[in-house]
Amino acid sequence: MCGVIDNGFAEPGDAVRGSQLVVLATPVLAIMDLIRRLGPGLPATTLMTDVGSTKTAVADQAQAVFGKNAGKRFLAGHPMAGKENSGVDYADADLFKNAVWFLTPLPGQNVNEGIFAEFAGWIDQIGARIAMLPPEDHDRLCAWISHLPQMISTALAASLVEEFGEEAPLLPAGGRALQEMTRISASPYSMWRDIAISNKANLEDALYKVEQRLAHIRQNLSTRQLAEEFEQAHGLKKTTGKKK
Repeated sequence: MCGVIDNGFAEPGDAVRGSQLVVLATPVLAIMDLIRRLGPGLPATTLMTDVGSTKTAVADQAQAVFGKNAGKRFLAGHPMAGKENSGVDYADADLFKNAVWFLTPLPGQNVNEGIFAEFAGWIDQIGARIAMLPPEDHDRLCAWISHLPQMISTALAASLVEEFGEEAPLLPAGGRALQEMTRISASPYSMWRDIAISNKANLEDALYKVEQRLAHIRQNLSTRQLAEEFEQAHGLKKTTGKKK
């Protein structure tokens, strides 16, 4: 016994009874289901929030369940601090240190007062940095900075297995670059399935644009345009460097 669970419940409704704060930390489609199942039975003083990787569908579900009181009952959130491994064996006390914690307030919701402000204070205490934006903007942004990198890593790792076989010792030979690019390919499909479904349009758009650029690179491996691709890519490092 690890002693990491104080009490276990078979029914989610029993688990949240008497809670001041309910944090939904499951795949996105399960979060939406839990909002529907748990929301109507929670006291008006209880704050429900989530840590799902997409926000538009979650926010829409909260508004459907809580109606005109949604802005007082639910706060959608997404900490950018995931790992490719899950479970208590991979627990990390510094997981949220310096991580961005997105909050996507509902229309008219003031996160600077009441229990919302108290919850924001807890986020600050664990070392995360709050950033706020509308749910639609969050989903478009995360399609590029989080969901697309996962799909690229998955595609690269799957292609390597297909090309060289599962037993090929590629990572040590490939060095840090290959290890970094394939690290998150170990992430669970059960989580990414829900992300792909709930953010399909944005992810399709990002994948298409990167596919087009890869095709352009493939067609210009021996031309000056390859150098231009490198020059444009170097601009990303310059931009992030200015923000430090």
